[in-house]
Amino acid sequence: MKAVVAVDSFKGSMSSMEAGLAVKQGILAARPDASVVVRPLADGGEGTTDALTEGLGGERIPLTVTGPMGAPVDAYYGYLRESNTAVMEMAAAAGITLSDEKDPLRATTFGVGEMILHAIDKGIRSFIIGIGGSATNDGGIGMLKALGFRFLDEKGADAGEGAQALAKVASIQLSDKRELLSECSFRIACDVTNPLSGPMGATYVYGPQKGVTGELAPVIDAGMKNFARITAAAFGQDHADTPGAGAAGGLGFAFLSYLNGELAPGIQLILDAVGLEDDLKDADVVVTGEGRLDHQTAMGKAPVGVAKLAKKYHAKTIAFAGSVTKEATACNEAGIDAFFPIVRGITTLEEAMDPATAKSNMAAAAEQVFRLL
Repeated sequence: MKAVVAVDSFKGSMSSMEAGLAVKQGILAARPDASVVVRPLADGGEGTTDALTEGLGGERIPLTVTGPMGAPVDAYYGYLRESNTAVMEMAAAAGITLSDEKDPLRATTFGVGEMILHAIDKGIRSFIIGIGGSATNDGGIGMLKALGFRFLDEKGADAGEGAQALAKVASIQLSDKRELLSECSFRIACDVTNPLSGPMGATYVYGPQKGVTGELAPVIDAGMKNFARITAAAFGQDHADTPGAGAAGGLGFAFLSYLNGELAPGIQLILDAVGLEDDLKDADVVVTGEGRLDHQTAMGKAPVGVAKLAKKYHAKTIAFAGSVTKEATACNEAGIDAFFPIVRGITTLEEAMDPATAKSNMAAAAEQVFRLL
């Protein structure tokens, strides 16, 4: 029997690889002759850097960058030596949790550009970047300025940073690093389809959680339209309405327009990065899961992405979770053949989430299921 294990992290309890290795322990206790392959799993959001760095034998690169409100923050990204790839989360440099202050007019993605530049200086040319959880609504101007692009107002002066700069941009000077940037590939994990501006754009849909008020919204959105117009004139292509352009306060637009980035659903990018499909071609059973299985899991989260790929090769898919809801039955319709909660007996949440207990419970649950198989 060949089993392929790809489990998302159980936040607060187990990393993706810790959960996967616990499953492997349980499988081998039941079937010592089984072939078990463990791969990391994430959806492109929080935890993606850690999952891929740990699961693919990468290296964690720490650095200090400019935070969303201008103060220095400690960040890190993952380096996958074998493929010379950097794995990043924009939230590490410009995330909404990095500052208690919410000021969209000032909030900047400059630190994201600093992370990218740091990796380029190390010789890295391939990037996987998750862009969820941003504190910014600057259209990516901050990131692009860090990468050498200059945004000038009508008088030829620097337009500044943050959303307040969007309306001021009258011309663009291309980056002096464009030769290096042209050697880079940017794969962006993006699970939203919003355009850059308008009622379904970055400012109106996601701006309120970043401090955009009803009075500010039309002003910032008009600035975003100006930024898109000047960008289109400079590059001869307009990505303002491309699905995902509005992600992370317009950062999706910046990657599309200035860095020739590819936007793709997070789970698709991660499954490609870990090479899971090759492992599944001769698998008998696939094991996936996450901390909580519910109706949202069935709407395209990581475990369902694994299940759909497994179905392509006619493998049975089992999922384990810390907890399941009544609505989790939607996961069966989405491709997960059976799912099981791992908690054993009456317990407190704190006890259930203890890492040692969670690993023990995961291994025990996997053992019993594979004894049946």
